[in-house]
Order: sequence, then C-alpha cells, then structure tokens
Amino acid sequence: MSSPPNITTIRRINAHSLFQQYAEERISAGEPPKGLEAAWASHIGVSGATWSMAKSGARPIGHKLAKQIESHCGVEQGWLDIERAPQGLSGPEQQFLALALKVYRATNSGGRKDLRRMLTEFRKD
Repeated sequence: MSSPPNITTIRRINAHSLFQQYAEERISAGEPPKGLEAAWASHIGVSGATWSMAKSGARPIGHKLAKQIESHCGVEQGWLDIERAPQGLSGPEQQFLALALKVYRATNSGGRKDLRRMLTEFRKD
C-alpha cells in the first residue's frame, strides 16, 4: 500500500498545474512556447533557477513560496496544499500517448514486449 503524497509533492504538482494553465493561456493567445518558463518565473516573482529547482523537486516549495505563488496566481491561500484530481492531459502528453498507441497497435507481440521493455528501462534512468 502506498503512502499519500507529502505536502512538498502536493505543492509541486499543483504549482506545475498552475504553470500548465498559464502556458496554455499564453500559447492560445499566440505567444511562442519558447520563454514561457522564464515568463512564468517572473509572473510568480522568482528567478528562473528557483522555478526550475522547485519544478523538478530539487528545491521544495516552502510555506513562504507557496503563499507567493498563490498570491501571484490569484488563488486562495492554501490552494497549493490541497491534493487535487489530475486535470487531464496536456497537448504534448496527448501527442505522446497517441504515438505510443499507434506504435503499439502497429506491431506484433514481440514489438509490444520490446516497447514495454524500452519504456521500463527508460523510467529507471
């Protein structure tokens, strides 16, 4: 039985969800994807390096940073601390899954086993 995610993980996932919303809105408005990470970092009032480390989990999102993100994003205080259901797949995730499904369906059982093995080995790296 797996344990529930800790507050650090919940905050990271929720912050990433806010970033995804921000990025989708910007791209829909015609902005190029390049530079969105830096623009997001500026939007929430941190350096690009701080956002990069928070996003990857190398730097936990503490209470002060969580309040700052919530304030800059217009969500209520404590929003980042609440575990939420996944919001659906992003465009790149949908494209990847469509490609994986196409490859999976186009091959025989040996190819499917190879595909599973490659993905499993990649996940270990």
